[in-house]
Amino acid sequence: MEIAFIPSPSRGVIHLGPVPLRGYAFCIIIGVFVAVWLGGRRWAARGGQRTTVADIAVWAVPFGLVGGRLYHVITSYELYFGEGKHWVNAFKIWEGGLGIWGAIALGALGAWIGCRRRGISLPAYADAVAPGIALAQAIGRWGNWFNQELYGRPTDLPWALKIDAAHRPANSLDAATYHPTFLYESLWCVGVAVLVIWADRRFKLGHGRAFALYVATYTVGRFWIEYLRVDDAHHILGLRLNDWTSIIVFVGAVVYMIVSARLRPGREENVEPAPVAAAAAEPEGKAGKADLTKAEAKDGAEAKDGAKTPADKSEETDEADGADESEEAGATARAESAKNG
Repeated sequence: MEIAFIPSPSRGVIHLGPVPLRGYAFCIIIGVFVAVWLGGRRWAARGGQRTTVADIAVWAVPFGLVGGRLYHVITSYELYFGEGKHWVNAFKIWEGGLGIWGAIALGALGAWIGCRRRGISLPAYADAVAPGIALAQAIGRWGNWFNQELYGRPTDLPWALKIDAAHRPANSLDAATYHPTFLYESLWCVGVAVLVIWADRRFKLGHGRAFALYVATYTVGRFWIEYLRVDDAHHILGLRLNDWTSIIVFVGAVVYMIVSARLRPGREENVEPAPVAAAAAEPEGKAGKADLTKAEAKDGAEAKDGAKTPADKSEETDEADGADESEEAGATARAESAKNG
């Protein structure tokens, strides 16, 4: 008997005239905006320009979307190629299917290109955007809820997710409720974002270690969540492909944190050269203005003197000589008076 459950949307797209508004796409877009917003605040807090994160995201986001789709298509090629399949469907990204591993890998390539163009360090940029990426994943996972996909095993827990018959696995058509793995991963990603922000403030993580912490903690959650899923996937030695990917990526992230902490302890002092150069040039500019003001005042005084006519200068000289003669006469008179007295 079903006591409680999470309902699924009756449809994942609303048509505004000829324009389809898809819940999956909206979740991805909102996630990107949140990641850029938070990344910009964190980048500015470290001394960079807030707009830099958005400028580099122009490179990273398209690369990430392409990478995420490529990973999904490659690891689930049987859905798009073969007898009875249409390869054109591989381009229908709005129907779902983005692999986070490919999105991060190719997105990092796009970010590297953007960072090279701005002359900044990719690890420093990655540290700034790491919590935002985790929040973007948390929001993006709700796109799976709109599409009724990537859920877990059948369950009758109060927070179970109800799936319509058209979206259920062929081997469990009689089961109506399943583990909401999209919700599990969404909450886990929020926790990852909070952890990275706290650890970064507490330990001053730098040189890519905040990003590596995000990767390591995310893969831990992805491992057990992946274990609950029932969608088709390739298995190796009894584990799903994404489980093995999580293990390998986790080990790589932990090794990076250890080696990086030994080779380059601490945090970068300057993350972006442009603001530093502007700040260094500002005092010189102020000093130059002060010197210019003094020079202008001096030139003005000289110009004023130079504007006097020879007659004016002669009168000033005569007045000065007259004053000196009067002073001498007064002194002589005082001396004679004192003598007679």
